[in-house]
Amino acid sequence: MIADILILACLVIGLFFNTLGIVGLLRFPDVYTRMHATTKMTTFGSMFTALSVIIYGAALFLSSGDGQYVTLSVHALIAAVSLAFTNAVGSHAIARGAHKAGIKPSPAIVDRLEEYTP
Repeated sequence: MIADILILACLVIGLFFNTLGIVGLLRFPDVYTRMHATTKMTTFGSMFTALSVIIYGAALFLSSGDGQYVTLSVHALIAAVSLAFTNAVGSHAIARGAHKAGIKPSPAIVDRLEEYTP
């Protein structure tokens, strides 16, 4: 019963972050702010969804003792850890590439990197 509530709460939080990321992708003015929204969406939305899978696998393992649920939880944990590292690095590389390609931020955004570009 407690596991079901935790799973539902994690899924709702993950869905909330994914919804916010979609709204940010549609509403923000430039590539940098859109990337910020989608990076947060992918990181937090996927983390909470993976956490719900981990809780689900742990609850079923404790009730049945079947090892396949441990495998499910471990795979979800590996996916969440991989996303945590690769998402931040990938978005930084894309933002740096966009800046070097000359894509300017929206005029409402202060670009302090412009004075340091060689």
